[in-house]
Amino acid sequence: MRILHLVLAPRLSGAEVLAKDLAIHQQRGGETVGVTALTPAHDDFGPLCDELTENGVQCLFPARMHGRVGKLWNLYQTVKGYRADVLFAHATIPAFYARTLPLKVPVVYVMHSATNDFESYVFRRVERMLSRRARAVIAVSPTNIDDYVGAVGRHPSMTLIPNGVDMARFGRRPLAGIEDANGGLQIVQVGRYTSVKNQLSTVHAFERVVQTVPEARLLLCGVIEDPAYHAAVGDLVSKLGLASRVTLDGPRSDVADLLQQSRVFAMPSRSEGHSIAFLEALASGVPVVASTIRPFSFAADFPGVHLCDPDDTAAYASALVEALGDPRSLRPLGGLTLADTAARYLAVAQEVTRGMPRTAPA
Repeated sequence: MRILHLVLAPRLSGAEVLAKDLAIHQQRGGETVGVTALTPAHDDFGPLCDELTENGVQCLFPARMHGRVGKLWNLYQTVKGYRADVLFAHATIPAFYARTLPLKVPVVYVMHSATNDFESYVFRRVERMLSRRARAVIAVSPTNIDDYVGAVGRHPSMTLIPNGVDMARFGRRPLAGIEDANGGLQIVQVGRYTSVKNQLSTVHAFERVVQTVPEARLLLCGVIEDPAYHAAVGDLVSKLGLASRVTLDGPRSDVADLLQQSRVFAMPSRSEGHSIAFLEALASGVPVVASTIRPFSFAADFPGVHLCDPDDTAAYASALVEALGDPRSLRPLGGLTLADTAARYLAVAQEVTRGMPRTAPA
């Protein structure tokens, strides 16, 4: 089977990382797989592009930025040239573009959004028009299903497939303490700089953490999606006199190493779909402090996991301090591995292409 994954922009963010991992897993399983996008690859995606290529996955990214018509034409040419049997469109905007085109290839819309895309009147109207042009809809969380059904109605082929973590990369790490590692008493938060990821609450809580644990350090890293929010985080760090203790970094491709080098993973998100970063932290064994939102509730009883209200600065800081003293832990992630997720995506691909002629190998 020839499988094509479509993302908005090749960058170090959850949907794009999942598409990359799925593509490699499917290619290794004997399928022919490519990854394409609506916009050129970000510089930070370079190592992931190399990984895709090394594993035989084609990277079919635009060479330059196009307008809306140019995006449609470039995507049409790419899909036709690749001769895909099935197209997985990761996230709402890529799914809009894919279903607008006069293509016979079955399109599977994958809902990744951490927020309700259909609160937007325009998105709601467009999805109602294009809904049945998706052969299937995959939701990564129950909230995605609730949002879709509430705004658009139930799709005839809608399934829940939680994201999965690559255990080979994140799960085979030493579980001993790392007091002597370079990270020392490091707290790390990985996520896009945007208000939904709530880095400001982490900085406020960290100010209290250092009053109890003076050696503690904080590392924030991720794609700078909202420059104004990123600047606000930096301003708060300076205002609170934490510049020597807090590092604001951009996107990182070495997340597995960061988790190994850190003592605590923080994730105070206001909302999430089904966070890849959260799963990676659970798999790594690092103590986790996260918000009490629904997508994190399944891990509430896991060892070393603390769920709290990040807007309660005292409670958030207390949880971080407690987590700094926790050991690393083994956690049950059955059903949430990359292998589990990839098998379910392949089952969807087989279902939507049943009875259709397969493209001959190129």
